[in-house]
Amino acid sequence: MWRPYIGVVRKELIQFLRDKNALRMLFVMPVIQLLLLGYAIQTDVKKLWLDVYDADRTELSRQLIAALQAGDYFVVTDRQVQSERTPVWQLDERFKRGEAEMALIIPPGFAEQLSTNHPAHVGWVADGTDANAARIGIGYAGQILRKFSSDVTGMRPFVEIRSEFLYNPEGESRNFMVPGIVATLLTMITLMLTAMAIVRERELGTLEQVLVTPVTSFTLLFGKLTMFVMAAMLIMGLSLTVGILWFRVPFVGSPILLVVLSLLYLMTTLGVGMFISTITATQQQAMFYAWFFSIFTMLTSGYFTPVANMPIWLQRITLLNPMRYFIEIIRGIMMKGAGVADLSHDILALAVFGIVIFTFSTLRLGKRLA
Repeated sequence: MWRPYIGVVRKELIQFLRDKNALRMLFVMPVIQLLLLGYAIQTDVKKLWLDVYDADRTELSRQLIAALQAGDYFVVTDRQVQSERTPVWQLDERFKRGEAEMALIIPPGFAEQLSTNHPAHVGWVADGTDANAARIGIGYAGQILRKFSSDVTGMRPFVEIRSEFLYNPEGESRNFMVPGIVATLLTMITLMLTAMAIVRERELGTLEQVLVTPVTSFTLLFGKLTMFVMAAMLIMGLSLTVGILWFRVPFVGSPILLVVLSLLYLMTTLGVGMFISTITATQQQAMFYAWFFSIFTMLTSGYFTPVANMPIWLQRITLLNPMRYFIEIIRGIMMKGAGVADLSHDILALAVFGIVIFTFSTLRLGKRLA
């Protein structure tokens, strides 16, 4: 009675051990996912880039800046401006370009007020795009300022902080999450549509039937990709409409610029989808590889936690993640009204990734279809 059962199990085991793709999916990828989850998802907020506008230029103001630099919470940038008036337009431009996340404004007379035991005020401006990081950063600053004030005066805290959020005054977390969700949907759907659709047609044999017609392989390929692009843009439009009308997420930038840069990003996701279809033989394999790549891009894109909180070696890996740049683009356009000049670094990275990956995958798939 057990002999047929044992024979079937033995046959399946031998067949499974001979399937290199199945072995990789079962053993290698879960370990990689575990490592990524363990290192990429960090709820701590550290290494916030801080601009300093010091109009006091005294020993006490320099001591305050040094106190903020002492821990792992803030990284004071090289841009320490000494002026009587705060250049607000510079704050806006640097926040849009991602060169700073917060700014400390030390007014004239700061040291004099402290030395005479009068309350001294400092300004603190935070990029409210990530409301959680902004709130935590202001909390860190408040603790450091209270300790600094107590150490200097030997009395109760005399330094008061006046804070302001740019781009997200209410501190709504959904304003940060919804653009990330749109980028995630665009990534996952285009990957799976491209990879699984081509593999499915190959499994059913319909791909070979079309190839015997006068239609060339590249005409067939670009025809299918056009349909995927149309579906992706429709999904993005629907997602943005729901985010803007239902969740009240602001959209202050250029919709046309977002559409153009989204098409640029789709060159990467469609290219990866085509590449997956060339290394898989079944829809299950294609779906698993597409899911694995989507999770990797999502975890290392800054969608959940800032890239600066990740280990240095993982931060370097994120430079190879196109979604990291696209999330910066969609958040910058929607919440900050960023333009081409502000996003030039991210646009250049997406262009390089898109051209290289799409060209390579198209040529590789075209040869397999020929």
